[in-house]
Amino acid sequence: MEFMTVKEAATKWGLSERRLQTICNEGMVPGVIKFGRSWAIPVNAQKPVDKRIKSGKYVKS
Repeated sequence: MEFMTVKEAATKWGLSERRLQTICNEGMVPGVIKFGRSWAIPVNAQKPVDKRIKSGKYVKS
């Protein structure tokens, strides 16, 4: 299986490296593997959906 670094994935998906690390830590990218302090992300992984609130308003569900 081919892997890419956080830096490569962040450039590919248009995210910051720190945000991508948080996404990996939350388990939103399937197939990621943590090696010490680094993440290995599968090359064929899809960009995860950003679930943060962008409108500034919380929506009650």
